[in-house]
Formats: sequence, structure tokens, C-alpha cells
Amino acid sequence: MTIEQIYTGCLAQGAYYIQSGNEAVIIDPLREIQPYLNKATRNNATIKYIFETHFHADFVSGHIDLAKHTGAPIVYGPNANPAFECIVANDGQIFEVGNIKIKVLHTPGHTMESTCYLLFDENNQEYALFSGDTLFIGDVGRPDLAQKSDLTMNDLAGFLYDSLRNKIMPLPNHVIVYPAHGAGSACGKNMSKETFDSLGHQKEVNYALQDISKEQFIKEVTHGLLPPPFYFPKNVMLNKMGYEAVETVISRGLTALSAEAFEAAANETGALILDTRKAQEFKDSFIPNAINIGIQGDFAPWVGTLITNIQQPILLVTEVGREEEVITRLSRVGYDQVIGYLDGGMDTWLKAQKETDSIESITAEEFKARLLNDTVIRDVRKPNEYQSEHVIGAENVPLAELSEQMQAFSKTQTNYIHCAGGYRSMIACSILKSRGFDNIVDIQGGFGAIAQTDIPKSAFVCPSTL
Repeated sequence: MTIEQIYTGCLAQGAYYIQSGNEAVIIDPLREIQPYLNKATRNNATIKYIFETHFHADFVSGHIDLAKHTGAPIVYGPNANPAFECIVANDGQIFEVGNIKIKVLHTPGHTMESTCYLLFDENNQEYALFSGDTLFIGDVGRPDLAQKSDLTMNDLAGFLYDSLRNKIMPLPNHVIVYPAHGAGSACGKNMSKETFDSLGHQKEVNYALQDISKEQFIKEVTHGLLPPPFYFPKNVMLNKMGYEAVETVISRGLTALSAEAFEAAANETGALILDTRKAQEFKDSFIPNAINIGIQGDFAPWVGTLITNIQQPILLVTEVGREEEVITRLSRVGYDQVIGYLDGGMDTWLKAQKETDSIESITAEEFKARLLNDTVIRDVRKPNEYQSEHVIGAENVPLAELSEQMQAFSKTQTNYIHCAGGYRSMIACSILKSRGFDNIVDIQGGFGAIAQTDIPKSAFVCPSTL
């Protein structure tokens, strides 16, 4: 028996390849399916089933394309009602794969179709639990994503409480928990950096598995949830209703454009220009109105949070050679309308002597030298980061809320903008620049660099205690 966790850091997502004998299954596959096909071929295996733990919100799964290429049926748990052919399994149903068995454990709560898969090894012993978004390492799935008019967040949290206690906690302590996500995913709020653990250890350390009442659990699991990224409902619908083949998406996006053709395409289509270079490369010279979201950060989640139209035509400026990687990572979150890229990258634009723009970016020491009592400082970190410690006088405008809080930025004074390390602040600066703000300055290295100076700082004090 082979179990391989295929972890994708950008999405903090774990897919699984499991093989016994010459039969294999895939659990929660990513959209680009070729690696799974290659793995099965190398191992002389046939993919027998494609298991989905639920309709994912944070990425577009590869289940449909994988089924088309292999003929393997897609398996969901009870309550699933997709627009394509699949097996909607019964609670407790057993699937045989080589010399092992996989048992369906219906665990509603994160969503109503959420299901875990319990693997029995060759000795018919409970060995591993593929827990999807029901149980994470250090956390559980958020219960607010599948709310409906007749089903509240508290209702879902109550179902989750029952699922954990009736289906998961009675399992032996030695069972290995393999979740669908780790730290950084927006599907939970406080996941551990570890990507698997024993169930016994989770019973000891995971707050959601402690001896608490259902009321306490509901209060705890619903407290402090940040709004989900905009693209989550769109991804659920793609996973439920179907989508364009990823090969088609990549082929369309890999249209190389000269500077003239790129400029014409932008003017004719109204496409968003997405520049995925590093922040400190972008700042010096970029195409006017381009948005910078660096490929080397939390790229896909920030695209999904900030680009609210998932059907928006997109033109790419990338590091040379990374065009297909960018298109692939966009497709993982359903942004399929890339219509081309600037062939040769930004050098092509500069050689054609096209118009460029820039953003001033200064060091923390330079920022210190410019500080006055009325300096406009905007901290685009998350509220909990800001509350932990911040520059005195800085106002918190979380990047995820930037469009709704444009009024927080001065139109007359210089806006000094920082995040934790410089990635998010350049995203914010590029968006502001595209909205007509020319009086913006990025602080290189963010609060990490500011913390090394003697610029006055403070922790947040709740107003109720003043």
C-alpha cells in the first residue's frame, strides 16, 4: 500500500494518491491532472476511483477531467447533487481498492455533503482518515460557507459538532489524519503548519475535539471568522456544474503577444493587466494600470480575493518562462480567461519604448526620516497582525477590504503603505495607482523592517478598556 500526500503550498491544499496492488485512487485532485496520470503509469496502476470530500470552494478540482481521461467514477458522499454523472455513496459504504478498503463516513458541518474516507489496510485495520475540510490539524472546517435561507452558520456548526463526536472521535488514536488543507487556507481559521497527525494527538491538542458542550463548540468555531474570499461561491459552482478543460484554458492563455499586440488587446477587450513579477521589480517600471500580484506569494488566493469578476479577461506580464505556471495557478481558482501574455516580459515593452509607470518604494530608515505628526500611514495587514503591534498613528486598511475602503486614503497628502514584508503593500499600491492615486509610497520590507527601527509602535488597546 502506498499513500502519497501531494501538497500545493500556494493553496495550502493536500491531494492524495493511494495505491494497492495495481489499483489506485485519487482524493481531492487539483485541476491539472497530468501528474496523477503520470504517477499511475509509472506505477503500472489503473486509477479506479476519484474521491471528493465535498464541493470545494477554494480551488477548482480536477475530478471531471480526470474522470474523462481515465474512465474512473467520481465518488461523493451523501447529499451531493452535481450536474455530472457520479457515485453518490451511502454513509458506511465500502469501496475496495487492491487489497485495501475505503469506508465512507458522512460528516456534515463544513458543508452538508462533507465526507471523510476511512482507509483500512491489508490487515483490515483502520489506518488513515482522509478528513477533507471536516477536521484539520489544529482546527476544523469553517461552518459559514454553505449557509442557506433555511440553514444558518450555527446549524452547520451543530452538525459539525455531531459529526466529529459520532464519526471521528470514536476512531482509534493511531489513525493518521490527512486533511485537505493546512496553514494559510481560508477554509479554517487556525490550522497548524503540520499537514498530517495522529488522531490521538489531535484529541489532545485540537480545541474542537475537547470535552465541551455543543453550545460552547458553536461559539468557539464561529468566533473570529474572516469573510471568505470573493471567489469561493464561484469555485463551488464550477466544481458542482462543470468547467472548461484545463488544456483549453492553458492553450488559450499561452498566446504570445508583441508589445503592439498586447497594447491593442488591452484596448480592445478591456482586459485587466496582471503583472506577476516580484514587488521590487514591478515598482521600477510597469505598464500603466497594471496590478501587481507576485507569483511567489499567496498568488491564487489574492487573485481570487481582489479580482471580483471571475470572467474578467486577463493579460499577463510574467518573468520569462513562467507563463504556463501563472496560467495554471490562475486556473486552479477558476480564473480561466487569460487571453495572452507579453512575449519576452517587461523587456519587450521597454524596447518598444511604450509608456511606463512606477511606484516610489523606500526603506524603513527613509520612512523614519520622513515621519511627522500628521504623516498618513496605512497598514494593509490583517486586523490580528495590526492589533499585535503597529506603528503609532497607522490606520489599518486590510488588503482584502481595499476596494471598500478607498476613502481611507488621502487624495492630498502622501500615503505611506506597508504590510508585513512588502508583498501585500505593493499589491495595494498598484491597485491605488490604477485608481488614480499618485501620492503613494511603499515601505520596503514592511513591518518586519519597521520593527528593526525605533519608530514608535504600539499594541492594540480595546476601546472598552480605556
